[in-house]
Amino acid sequence: MMQRRFTAGAASLALALGLTLSACSSGTAPSAGPSESAKDKNYTIAVVPKDATNPWFVRMETGVKQFASDTGLNVYQKGPSETDATMQAQVIQDLIAQKVDAIAVVPVDPGALETVLKQAMDAGIVVVTHEGASQQNTMYDIEAFNNSAYGAFIMDNLAECMGKEGVYTTMVGHVTNASHNEWADGGVAHQKEAYPNMTLLAEEPRVESQDDGEQAYQTAKELLKKYPNLKGIMGTSSFDAPGVARAIDELGLKGKVCTSGTGMPAANKEILVNGSVSALTLWDPAKAGYAMASLAKKILDGDKIEGTVDLGVEGYTEMKFAEGSNKVLEGNGWIVINKDNVDSFGF
Repeated sequence: MMQRRFTAGAASLALALGLTLSACSSGTAPSAGPSESAKDKNYTIAVVPKDATNPWFVRMETGVKQFASDTGLNVYQKGPSETDATMQAQVIQDLIAQKVDAIAVVPVDPGALETVLKQAMDAGIVVVTHEGASQQNTMYDIEAFNNSAYGAFIMDNLAECMGKEGVYTTMVGHVTNASHNEWADGGVAHQKEAYPNMTLLAEEPRVESQDDGEQAYQTAKELLKKYPNLKGIMGTSSFDAPGVARAIDELGLKGKVCTSGTGMPAANKEILVNGSVSALTLWDPAKAGYAMASLAKKILDGDKIEGTVDLGVEGYTEMKFAEGSNKVLEGNGWIVINKDNVDSFGF
């Protein structure tokens, strides 16, 4: 998720993010099998996010509803009340009992979902995932971009703020979250190659925020007090950088300690404008929700998932398999948010 080479101006980024969700287009040749009657079937597709209240997944539901509107299919989002793998598995179990046609999941913990997703597939239900590149019991996983490259891009933002030197650490929502850890790993690998004067904190190279802003704040505050030489924290969860920025401000360390990571534009306008965070990176979860539903429909229609796959929404129109994989599809859906363009995104 390619970054330094693709830095664009605010206008093009705003255009890239504009949620002009089009109807699902084929993009790949159909297999010999599907008949027109099969493609006209009123499928039921359920999208299962990590939780139902996180603003990120509230935004995702916008894209899910748009896909339902565009296709006329019974497509909806249903998630647990909090980010909990056991609760998410129960939601999936309920959907299996309801005999839905497809389940699209953003897994809290891929390992914890293997059994229930296998049950779904054994029941003939199409299963796709997003942010679950390590998931075994899924037909395909969608990533908005290459995870290692995206992590490298977050690191570029952190390195620029840190003056390309000093001690830093990495923060993930959960150590079980596949994508967050792949971003963090990609960032660390890129640092070692591109920024030799930066050093990963040996004592605590990776910490958890539990996908919670308050926890990110508390963890960052403890780290900054415990390690006075700590100069940067690379975040991954959308709650990490805002929580870290709050700790930096409270401890009077603005301008001395840096953070970078993902974050929603409107929710983070203040910290971008006041300089607590110089830039955030992101992909539009609404588009990811749309893309998951679109992929599920393609599979149900019998379309071949091969070559370049068009899921009918910007950033996901030229999906290609990750190197060495026949399961993980990568797009080019990343964006950059800064003080100059934060008002241009619409969410």
